[in-house]
Amino acid sequence: MASTDRELLSRTARNTVRALISTLAAAAIGEYWENEHFTQNADAPSGDGGIRKQLFDSYAASVDWTDEDHVARALRVFESLLRRLDRESRKYGGDGLPADTVAELREAFARDGCRLDGELRLHTARVARLTIHVDALTEASGIHAELERVRRFGAEYPDDAIGAAKQLIEATAKLVLLKRELPVDERQDLPALIKQAQQALHLHPAALPPARDGAASPDNAESIKRILGALTSAAIGVAELRNRYGTGHGRLAAPTGLGPRHARFAVGTASTWCELMLDTLADPEAPWRKAAVTAPPATGTLTTST
Repeated sequence: MASTDRELLSRTARNTVRALISTLAAAAIGEYWENEHFTQNADAPSGDGGIRKQLFDSYAASVDWTDEDHVARALRVFESLLRRLDRESRKYGGDGLPADTVAELREAFARDGCRLDGELRLHTARVARLTIHVDALTEASGIHAELERVRRFGAEYPDDAIGAAKQLIEATAKLVLLKRELPVDERQDLPALIKQAQQALHLHPAALPPARDGAASPDNAESIKRILGALTSAAIGVAELRNRYGTGHGRLAAPTGLGPRHARFAVGTASTWCELMLDTLADPEAPWRKAAVTAPPATGTLTTST
């Protein structure tokens, strides 16, 4: 845990939730933390309050409050706890969480850049949580996990989602080249990187292997070539969209006009391209495994031996 970093969610905000949970079943408190993959910290100091608050503390002690992913998951725990409290109040004839309690919660979370809406859902304006660390994505499982994270939050932060979508395409292309033991030129622009990665897996429309012995195959059908050509252009289009509207270029002002549909479009395009590449890389019957592929010459193209 990077203790020198600033906590992204203050103790004040955390304690406003902690103060309310005395009426909840202990099993429910543990369940919500466990649902977000937190475990109890046996070394957590015992605080004041009863068993429920101490249980809350034992889970909260396992959260790195300086880590964006940890905080995002902890906010989902808080959201679940607050909504459970509200439901139970209404179940027994109440009006839900009192208005003054909700106002106090809103004020506490607002100081940390979080908004509590009318349905007791928490939203954060901190779009940096969608930042993709490309160099850390050295396995397909990591890329799949980041794709799921961007799908989850992209509609709320469209410009950041577009930037993250481009980074995931880049990370996938580099992973393919590394797994094929081909060189990765860090100075290469993304369109060239996309082409090289697709060629490495025989997925570039201009480099599909011919049918062997006249046998028809979906992998070299004209329809597949057309789809791959469109997909190549679409992946490059995500990079171009990011250059104009996405994060990562030190904009002086946020772009206007972006909405959830733009985010879903960019993320969906990136997901389709990345998943095709990763599925083909893992497929033991994929055509690239059956043909001898040499390393790219100085021109940056791959050749296929016959």
